[in-house]
Amino acid sequence: MKTIGLIGGLSWESSVSYYQYINEYAKRHLGGLHSAKCLLYSFDFEEIVSLQKAGNWNEATVRMIEAGEKLKAGGAELLVICTNTMHIMADEVERATGLPLIHIVDAWPTQLKQEV
Repeated sequence: MKTIGLIGGLSWESSVSYYQYINEYAKRHLGGLHSAKCLLYSFDFEEIVSLQKAGNWNEATVRMIEAGEKLKAGGAELLVICTNTMHIMADEVERATGLPLIHIVDAWPTQLKQEV
């Protein structure tokens, strides 16, 4: 089973939903008491919202890449962004970290099933 790096806190409520869904999926498909191997980087959402409101998408992208790099350093083998809006910079995060980034809306459940 691969370790999933969750880029969260975008909002924390969204992160909870992603974490719960991923773990329910793992339990359903692996059985028993299985759960997904996950690492979570949680932003202070107010900082990201301030960048969004200011139109500072370049800095928001830098922050997302930094989060992805921290997750990679922690052992993540793939990334998931736990919100829709921040997928704007998904390609840049994937390229900069060298980790596959699963677009959960597009890939669920087929690709994640292969990765888990």
